Amino acid sequence: MQILKNLFQVSGDLNGLTFDQPGALWNDGNAYVLKTPQGLILFDCGCGETIEQLFDNMRYWDLAPEEIQYCLLTHAHLDHAGGAHILKKRGVKIMAVAETAEAIAAGDERCCGYLYHKTFQPVMVDQVLVDKQRRNLLGVEIEVMHLPGHSMGCTAYLFTWEQKRVVISGDVIGTLLSGDFGWSGSIDFDKKIYTASLRRFAKIETDIMLPGHGMVYFHKPRRRVEEVLNAALMQWR
Repeated sequence: MQILKNLFQVSGDLNGLTFDQPGALWNDGNAYVLKTPQGLILFDCGCGETIEQLFDNMRYWDLAPEEIQYCLLTHAHLDHAGGAHILKKRGVKIMAVAETAEAIAAGDERCCGYLYHKTFQPVMVDQVLVDKQRRNLLGVEIEVMHLPGHSMGCTAYLFTWEQKRVVISGDVIGTLLSGDFGWSGSIDFDKKIYTASLRRFAKIETDIMLPGHGMVYFHKPRRRVEEVLNAALMQWR
């Protein structure tokens, strides 16, 4: 699914782009591809078992999986990072903040494989990212925004594309119908830290929000973040 010119969503079971098993929504998170003249950047990679579906979706848009150079992970949960070990074997550089890097290297309960009755395949990242860091990847400046709470490694990525400010939000925010929380059952979920992250995120102006599940928002995405922050302040005091 094309979002902007040369920016695509290539997985996500809630959108029907990938499919893991009957009756199992949320098994495969949204993944996005940014096409540059120098190659492809992938944000998240799904659960792993749907990687060929992800590749097929890419090929439909003339995006060659062999041209993926980087995969930036929003967090360690299997539905977002389960395919990282496959990409690593294909020569893709895996990038994440330290908390996510540690979790996926261990492949332990922080990766939530148990939630899907699966085993997370451990993988080492190639580069550890740092909050507020600005990385130039394939000619695109990408800002790292560490927003822990849903998990301790939750990260958003911000960049400008086609004159639009885009944020890849992962599971920091959901956009099913309105703003909603990321799942609260992770072993490293923390309400207080999550609320602080939402306070920070609510100050960021963007034009388009690409979430970890559900719908892309083209209109006032900041309002969705504010809705979640308001709910956190009312429910989590």
